[in-house]
Amino acid sequence: MRPWVILYATIALNATLFGANLAVASVTGSRTVLAEAIYSVTDLVGSGLLLWGLHLSRRPPDLEHPFGFGKERFFWAFVSTVVTFSTAGIVAMVTGLDQLLHPVPVSHLPEGLAVVAATLAVSLVGIWVALRELRISRETLLSLLESAHQGLKSIFFQDLVTVLGSGVALAGLVVIWRTSDYAIDGGVAAFEGLLLVATGFVLTAESREYLIGRALPPAAAQKMLGIVERDPNVARVRSFESMLLGPDDALLALRINFQDGLTTDQIEAAIDRLALALRAAHPVLRHVVIEPES
Repeated sequence: MRPWVILYATIALNATLFGANLAVASVTGSRTVLAEAIYSVTDLVGSGLLLWGLHLSRRPPDLEHPFGFGKERFFWAFVSTVVTFSTAGIVAMVTGLDQLLHPVPVSHLPEGLAVVAATLAVSLVGIWVALRELRISRETLLSLLESAHQGLKSIFFQDLVTVLGSGVALAGLVVIWRTSDYAIDGGVAAFEGLLLVATGFVLTAESREYLIGRALPPAAAQKMLGIVERDPNVARVRSFESMLLGPDDALLALRINFQDGLTTDQIEAAIDRLALALRAAHPVLRHVVIEPES
């Protein structure tokens, strides 16, 4: 998968949407359209943070960070989630509740409907870009949702939330046009904010696990263990420990009982052979530590 393609596309699309939504919100006075503008600018900032994390994660290891900087992507995905969902959601909720409790007229509704419809269409384009990248890399949506690509999952959910929120916003503006009940404008904006906050809680909780140090998925770990146990020089695997250091970077530490009677050279050759076999079968393993044990 090419994360930079998705990130650049998201930045370009949301920069356009933010300008359009903010301009229309200032004309119409609609809190619903303003909530869409908040969506767009926070998506823009969040994508920028993810791109910065991707850049930082590519730094080579140093003495203080011998396993590299892969976790930068987890950290900036966490920050992006807080900014994009939590902060934006709270702002949208407060703005919507103010309109709900103290309604003010909303004008230029055709322009509002047009820009919200454009937001919905652009968000669908963003989803299409993500799905196309998955197809190019021969992955599925399920594999993305089960992966450690927190940043890409965050963007995908941003687009999904925006599609749902824009659909509700369109319906709300149509009702306002027909009924002139301006409190609905505030209710829709508050709903959009609540939707953002709820999604943010889910993604933030998941990001916490990766920041603390999450092991490889059980299915992948089982396949790796099978490679080791099938080696003729391995008598028993005493310990199998792993940790994700980034979406495409993992550490595997093994303690192995080798067969009796092997010389030191034979054990060293077996360790090298196992490390090569594990990395060839699972490129995510950039750090393999094998400790022989009697």
